[in-house]
Amino acid sequence: MYFCKIDYKMKTSISNKEIWRIACPIMLGFMTQTIISFTDTAFLGHLGMIELSASMMAGMYYFVFTTLAMGFAVGIQIFIARRYGEGNFSNIGKIFFHGAFFVFLLGLALLSILYFSSGLLLDKIISSDNIYTSAKTYLNFRQFGIMFVVFNFLFRSLYVGISNTKAITLSTVIMAIVNIFLDYALIFGHWGFAPMGIAGAAIASLSAEISACLFFIIYTYFAVPQKYEIFKFHSIDKSLMSNLIKIAFPSMLQRLASFGSWFVFFIMIEKMGEMAIGISSLVRSVYMVLVIPSFAFASTANTLTSRLIGEGRSEEVFSTLWKIIKNSVLCALPLALIVCIIPLQVIQIYTDDITLATLAQPTIYIIAVATLILSGSTIFFESVSGTGNTHAAFVIECSIIGTYLIYIYFMSILVPIHFVWTAEWLYNFFIGLFSFIYLKKAPWQKKKL
Repeated sequence: MYFCKIDYKMKTSISNKEIWRIACPIMLGFMTQTIISFTDTAFLGHLGMIELSASMMAGMYYFVFTTLAMGFAVGIQIFIARRYGEGNFSNIGKIFFHGAFFVFLLGLALLSILYFSSGLLLDKIISSDNIYTSAKTYLNFRQFGIMFVVFNFLFRSLYVGISNTKAITLSTVIMAIVNIFLDYALIFGHWGFAPMGIAGAAIASLSAEISACLFFIIYTYFAVPQKYEIFKFHSIDKSLMSNLIKIAFPSMLQRLASFGSWFVFFIMIEKMGEMAIGISSLVRSVYMVLVIPSFAFASTANTLTSRLIGEGRSEEVFSTLWKIIKNSVLCALPLALIVCIIPLQVIQIYTDDITLATLAQPTIYIIAVATLILSGSTIFFESVSGTGNTHAAFVIECSIIGTYLIYIYFMSILVPIHFVWTAEWLYNFFIGLFSFIYLKKAPWQKKKL
C-alpha cells in the first residue's frame, strides 16, 4: 500500500485571524438549529416535562431526516471550496445549480416520508402515550420546514466554500428573532395570540426556517458577485451530477448514521422512563450549545483542507489542523468550565423544576468533558471529508457506531442516566483517533475532484 510522505512540521500560511474569520460566522450558522432547540426547550420546559420531552423527541426525529440534506451540502461545500482554491469561480454556480436541483427532489421525498409515515414510526419509537401525542402535534406543523431546510443547508455550503460567511451570520440573527418572538407569542398566548402550547413552538420553528431561506435567496441575488454565476441557468450535466452524488452520498449516509445513532440513543433513554428522558432533554440542549464552537471549527477545517489541496498546498494541511484544534479547545474550555461551576443555574434556564434540575446536574459534568474531547476529535474527522474521501469518513463513522450503540444499550439497563451519557466520551475519542490515523497514513493528497 502506498503511503504519502509529509513534512508534518511544515508551517501553515493560514493565520489565526483567517481561521476565526471563517469560523465565527459558521458558529452562528450552527446556532440556527441550536437556537430553535434552545428556545423551544427554554419555553416548553416552563410549560411541562411532557411538552419538553415531546419536542425533543420530535425534533430529534425531524433532524434525522435533515441530516441527508446536511450530508449532501457537505459534498457541495467540498467541491465549491476546491474550485475556489483553483480559482475556477464560474464553475461554482454550475455546482450550486446542480445542488439546488438535487435538494429540491430530496426535500419532496423527505416531506412525503414525514407526512405519510411519521405517525406510525413515532408510535413504534415512543413508549409514553402522553409524549407521543404531543410529539405528533409538534411534527404536524414542523414537518413542512424540510423543504426550506434543504435549501438553507445548500446556501450555507456555498458561503462556507467561498469563505464569505457574512450571510450565515445574518440568516442566523433573522431566524433567532423570528423563533424567539413567535415562541413567546404562540406558546403562551401573548400579544393577542391564542395560547397554542407545543403547536406554537412548531409553528415558530417552521416560520424561522422559512424566513432564513427567503433571506438567503434575496441576499445571494443582490450581494454575490456575478463571477460565480449563481443564478445562471445551467443544463443538467450528468457527469457533474454523478460526481457530486459520488462524493456527497457517503457524506449523506455518514450524517444519517451519526445522527440516527444519536436518535437511537434517546430512544433507549426514553425506555428508561419520563424522568430519564426529561433530564436528557435538558442536558441535550446544554450540550448542543457547548459544541457549537467545535462544530464551527470542524467545518472550517473541512473547507480549508479542501481549499489548500485545490491550491496545491497539501503539505500545510496538518499544521493548519493543529492550529484550528488549539483555537477550538481554547474556545470550548471556558464554556465547559462555566457549566461545571454553575450547573444548576444553567439548567434552570430551561426549567423551573428544582428536582429535575438537581437530578440533571451530574450529567452536566459528563457532557462538559465530552465537549473538550469533541473540540479536537471533530477537527480531524471533518478534515477527512475535506480531502474529498467522504467514503473514508463514512467507514470511520460506521466502525464506531456499533460499539457506541451496544455500550448505550447495556448502560441504559445497568446504571443511572448520567453514566449512560459517558457514551459521548467513547464516541468522540475514537472518531478522532481513527480520523487521525487515516490522515497520517492514507494517500489523501492524490484525491481528485
